Amino acid sequence: MSTLLGASRFLVILAVIGALLAATTLLVYGLTATVQLILSTIQTGEVTRKVAKALSLEFIEIIDLFLLGTVFYIVAIGLYELFISTNVKLPSWLSINNLDDLKNKLIAVVIVVLGVLFLGQVVSWDGERDLLGYGVAVALVIGALTYFLSQKSGGNSK
Repeated sequence: MSTLLGASRFLVILAVIGALLAATTLLVYGLTATVQLILSTIQTGEVTRKVAKALSLEFIEIIDLFLLGTVFYIVAIGLYELFISTNVKLPSWLSINNLDDLKNKLIAVVIVVLGVLFLGQVVSWDGERDLLGYGVAVALVIGALTYFLSQKSGGNSK
């Protein structure tokens, strides 16, 4: 039974493949959207503040795609490292030794994604919607996640 349970860890490869496919899809889609947006901008040739604001917002949304793709990539690498093999050549900052390392890396990226989402709302603000409530909610979530990270790192240093 222990051999079967030990070998069952390889089932996680399904999650690794799924996360890697999701990451690849988001990153390729983001690149495609970037190229299309650049070509469309060049074709129209219109240079106004309104176009600049719209262009900025579209690029912020594309960056959000790249960040989400990065989240899925980190999940794929982390699960692979934790369950399949530690022999993956990665930069030291991406090394994942336990589930807490993976959670911390994900939380850090989620904080950035939330910041980018809020920035997108600010850039597209029409002056009528209430951004204060949205901003406070985002700030509270970021604050809670940051507190969680600080508690984890404080607990690990003891």
